[in-house]
Amino acid sequence: MTAIKHALQRDIFTPNDERLLSIVNVCKAGKKKKNCFLCATVTTERPVQVRVVKVKKSDKGDFYKRQMAWELRDLAEVDAKDASKENPEFDLHFEKVYRWVASSTAEKNSFISCIWKLNQRYLRKKVEFVNVSSQLLEELPKAEESVPSGESQSVAGGDEDALDDYQELNAREEQDIEGMMEVCEYAISNAEAFAEKLSRELQVLDGANIQSIMASEKQVNILMQLLDEALSEVDTIEGKLSSYEEMLQSVKEQMDQISQSNRLIQISNTNNGKLLDEIQFLVNYMDLSKGHIRALQDGDLSSPKGIEACINASEALLQCMNVALRPGHEKLMAVKQQQHLFTELRDTFARRLTNHLNNVFVHQGHDQSSTLSQHTAELTLPKHSPLHRDLLRYAKLMEWLKNTQREKYDGLSRTYVDYMTRLYEREIKDFFEVAKIKMAGTTKEGKGNKFATLPRKESALKQETESLHGSSGKLTGSTSSLNKLAVQSSSSRRSQSSSLLDMGNMSASDLDVADRTKFDKIFEQVLSELEPLCLAEQDFISKFFKLQQHSTLAQGEVESDGVVPSRQPPPGEHRHSMSLTEKDMVRLMMNKIFQSIETELNSLIALGDKIDSFHSLYMLVKMSHHVWTAQNVDPASYLSTTLGNVLVTVKRNFDKCISGQIRQMEEVKISKKSKVGILPFVTGFEEFAELAETIFRNAERRGDLDKAYVKLIRAVFMNVEKVANESQKTPRDVVMMENFHHIFSTQSRLKISCLETERREAKHKYTDHLQSYVINSLGQPLEKLNHFFEGVEARVAQGVREEEVSYQLAFNKQELRKVIKEYPGKEVKKGLDNLYKKVDKHLCEEESLLQVVWHSMQDEFIRQYKHFEGLIGRCYPGSGITMEFTIGDMLEYFSSIAQSH
Repeated sequence: MTAIKHALQRDIFTPNDERLLSIVNVCKAGKKKKNCFLCATVTTERPVQVRVVKVKKSDKGDFYKRQMAWELRDLAEVDAKDASKENPEFDLHFEKVYRWVASSTAEKNSFISCIWKLNQRYLRKKVEFVNVSSQLLEELPKAEESVPSGESQSVAGGDEDALDDYQELNAREEQDIEGMMEVCEYAISNAEAFAEKLSRELQVLDGANIQSIMASEKQVNILMQLLDEALSEVDTIEGKLSSYEEMLQSVKEQMDQISQSNRLIQISNTNNGKLLDEIQFLVNYMDLSKGHIRALQDGDLSSPKGIEACINASEALLQCMNVALRPGHEKLMAVKQQQHLFTELRDTFARRLTNHLNNVFVHQGHDQSSTLSQHTAELTLPKHSPLHRDLLRYAKLMEWLKNTQREKYDGLSRTYVDYMTRLYEREIKDFFEVAKIKMAGTTKEGKGNKFATLPRKESALKQETESLHGSSGKLTGSTSSLNKLAVQSSSSRRSQSSSLLDMGNMSASDLDVADRTKFDKIFEQVLSELEPLCLAEQDFISKFFKLQQHSTLAQGEVESDGVVPSRQPPPGEHRHSMSLTEKDMVRLMMNKIFQSIETELNSLIALGDKIDSFHSLYMLVKMSHHVWTAQNVDPASYLSTTLGNVLVTVKRNFDKCISGQIRQMEEVKISKKSKVGILPFVTGFEEFAELAETIFRNAERRGDLDKAYVKLIRAVFMNVEKVANESQKTPRDVVMMENFHHIFSTQSRLKISCLETERREAKHKYTDHLQSYVINSLGQPLEKLNHFFEGVEARVAQGVREEEVSYQLAFNKQELRKVIKEYPGKEVKKGLDNLYKKVDKHLCEEESLLQVVWHSMQDEFIRQYKHFEGLIGRCYPGSGITMEFTIGDMLEYFSSIAQSH
């Protein structure tokens, strides 16, 4: 190892001005063992640079080459793997971790010791040593003494002293030594003589130095004397400084007293300032002016100026009462007195305000009641905007009352609701009585059902009116007048009841459209009057009772009969403490005030439905539109909810109307002695569709009508077939053809998109039954000829060749001539004339299908004629047999018969 170290020093490190301090033979851990050397080196020039160099033997020769070098300052950690056991493995952590396996543990320990020493000297303990025992680092120099001399030199175990004492000669020292050796040429050959000479010269120099020192003794004495003088001066200065310090100490004590006095003065000023702030706070926020006190005690609550003064005073009082007192304020007697004063003022003003508003509610209620007589003859509701305008002046005071005296606020709310409930109940009842009178005055007997077959008796209207308006047994004057009007209407029309025809046979001109239009206007006016009334009242309640700001209110705080009505629990049921939003409170107030609206509306709707079931169409459209409008304004409003509930009733009546029409279709009976013609419910559907299309144009509830259309048309189809099957006087095909033609024409004219499939189906049924009727009817004029050629076709179908049919006994040429002679042109024309009369008897005049059927028969007759001629040509070739009449004769027959009739 020593030889390798010298070789490496000579070949690699000396040319680079580096000195090799330690070396270890290693290989990489976990791979094929390729040995290399890790060397610890330092540079010979300052500043000293310490490196770890990896040296590897060249593959091409016996020389070594430098492969990689790391600066020792880049070394972060040395990991010896195990501090207690001998282990040749160790890791060096540079920019990455390098894992090595040394050839022996002693070499590893020696190399790590050298790194540790270099770290101590040059890097100031920057490198961290892991798994290396401190005992090993301390005893490494001793352990190296037991290592053989060759190895000791190779690992430089004892080089610490040499490393510290060795200093390289500089250029001047080298020149001096060389000059000395030139003077003493024998130094090379006789070293002892040279050393002895040097020793003598050194003694001479030492003696010269001693003599020089002794010569300077005088100067030393002078220096010592100066030092003594300096010391005496220092003592003098120290005495003066001590006196000054005593003087400053007394000044310091005086200044401390002044500072303490200033601090006490500052504390006093601070306390006075804080006390002044507290007094100003209490005066500013808990002092109510005399004007405000007078307004609260005796202020005029009737005049605008007095109300404004009371509002300002109440706000000031509330601000004083709600001031956030600081800790300790409530213990002050003045604060307690002020709070007591504020409480008395609050109670006094709340009592005055409550009494005044109670009087206002009562007075306004009586004033409004006195004006009801002005509106009884007209279909209008009294306007309450003056009352609302007057009361809204007190809105801020109501908000103050709500925040300060909740019980009195609730009492006022109950009072308002009680008076307004009675007032609105009278107004709405009278209003609906007028509406019912006007509505009953528009009725005409028997107009309640377009699919009905029997007229309504006049006495039914009176009974219905009485049942709708007098169910409680207490009829008002308006109710009695309604009954009188109904009786008069009945008596005036009773003379006409005997002449009324079946409603199914009535044409559109017989319908009293004006009455229905008038009913529609009355119902629209009713809704138009109710809508602004409810919206205005709800807006007033929200503003006057200030139900727009706070989120919830415990239901337990509200009386069941008050303005914020809560559900009155039945006996034995515990009242739950729910929380009501202020929207719910407004809704409950509206329900209490307008509790009669929904009942009256349902009563009015029932009357309209009994007068004419088709009124449900008008009511469905109008009610849907007003519900849609109300929901756009406020989906949760009372008006929206109430109209939505009533809309359910109207929709139920509409569905009942449709179901009634379907039921009446199923109950239709036809006369056995007269022809059927267009069925009553078919014309009834036409009139219903015309009316519905007029009413539902641009309506929101078009989907309900479309569903009703589908139900009705399917019922019409089914009952047309039922009647056709039961018909004895009129052929089934005629009943089906005429009625489905009428249905098809109606749907094509009205263009109802949801019935497009049924329209095509009606056309298909009409065409099929027209063709069936024509074919069945044409078998009559040429009956024997039809039977003869049916036999011919049967023989051909059985396998007889067409040209051999003439050899069949029953179908020879003589038989054919005999049959043809029975149908000369005159007989054919006579048969067609009888057929025309028969068809004319079967068909009805309303549908005008006679010419269409006659033309179809002409086409079918010509087709049969050509078919017979074709059979004669194929089965009796060359016989010269022809019909007694030609196609031209047939066309002339059909034309002349049609013109003659």
